[in-house]
Amino acid sequence: MSYNWTGRLRGTLAAVAATGLVLGLAACGGGGGASASQSATVTSPEGTDDGATLTLWTRAPLELQAKALVEAYNSSHENQVELTVVPNDDYVTKVGAAAGSGGLPDLFAADIVYTPNWTSQGLFKDITTNIDALPEADTINQGHLSAGTYEDAEYVLPFVLDLSVMMWNKDLYREAGLDPEKGPTTVEEFKEQALAVQGLNKADTYGTYFGGNCGGCNVFTWFPMVWASGEDVMNEDGTESLLNSDTAQQVYATWNELNTAGAIAPGAQDETGATWTAGFQNGQVGVMPYPATLLSTVSKTVDVGVAPIPGVDGGGSTFIGGDGIGISKDSTQSDQAWNFLSWLMSDEAQVDVLAANGTTPSRSDLADNQYSQADPRLATINEIASAADSKTPYAPNFQTAFNAAGSPWLTLIRDQVYGTPDAAKLETDNDAITAALAG
Repeated sequence: MSYNWTGRLRGTLAAVAATGLVLGLAACGGGGGASASQSATVTSPEGTDDGATLTLWTRAPLELQAKALVEAYNSSHENQVELTVVPNDDYVTKVGAAAGSGGLPDLFAADIVYTPNWTSQGLFKDITTNIDALPEADTINQGHLSAGTYEDAEYVLPFVLDLSVMMWNKDLYREAGLDPEKGPTTVEEFKEQALAVQGLNKADTYGTYFGGNCGGCNVFTWFPMVWASGEDVMNEDGTESLLNSDTAQQVYATWNELNTAGAIAPGAQDETGATWTAGFQNGQVGVMPYPATLLSTVSKTVDVGVAPIPGVDGGGSTFIGGDGIGISKDSTQSDQAWNFLSWLMSDEAQVDVLAANGTTPSRSDLADNQYSQADPRLATINEIASAADSKTPYAPNFQTAFNAAGSPWLTLIRDQVYGTPDAAKLETDNDAITAALAG
């Protein structure tokens, strides 16, 4: 990764504040107002497995992986984890309310772009000593560890990695006269291949799709097109937008041309993210950037190819997203909670559960495993995760600038794709993103 993470996760972030929540931990009732320095150091590297009941919250997009992990842990341990899956749109509000009342579960996962905010707010316990004691500590995904680091202390481990990749429907490629084994290697090829599928004039079938009213969908899938081109979307501190670059403009122009050609499936302009992957899974979309965690699901209905998301002139990248997980400030069972987290980093959890379900392991030493060896697509995804241009972006006010409904990033997208591309308007929108990033 090209970002210098050391010492960069500082200050109080505004992702939760942007939703209207005020965590005010020092004034919280019921939870004792835990501070970010609270330690979860345990008596043994594995923690305690004594039959305790642990509570764990996660958001709905990771339900499949979370359930598989919890089931595997519960079947092999005295401790038992009770999982609560929360709708994605309700998760930030639920965590904020629980943090304010001292009602957080023993363990909870967090979208990796929100993790810096919640660590700085003191919602997790310090597990630095615990992580350092893990024999596999040096192999754990550094992007997730860095996102969960605040003032040189570590608060989270990777829960589930989710990568954005380019996927295409091999059957539609065959029908369109394209090589089904060769996905796009440049942004221009992405456009050409989408237009070729559109040219089939097949009922209810389109070249591509995207979340046209979903800021988060498009940081996940469009940022890598810029990174793969050797450029950044923000400055190193995450306080200035660089989304007015010539490279970024070529990305916007590509999607604008696809929209003008009618090659983007209907409904994209209003797509808020709830169904943005459905058309491809139903075999109705030719090629699009897509979540790698859904490979096992989409493969049930589509003969799918997988490649890195390309840049303007080649290269390949991904947004390393997903969730981190830590022990909450309100847990009174740190030893038992750590037992789950230490197991989460084990070969059993990473290979026999996550890799077996088509999810990239959080440990680089396990990227080459029996499942990736059996499926070249999984091997490709695991290779993409460690590529130099693959990143987990950092910004103090990421939510406000990019993910929030009506964010300036979303305004930029809609202006550039559904309007007439205008350099002056792009500068105005980019400045608005910078203003949001600067708080």
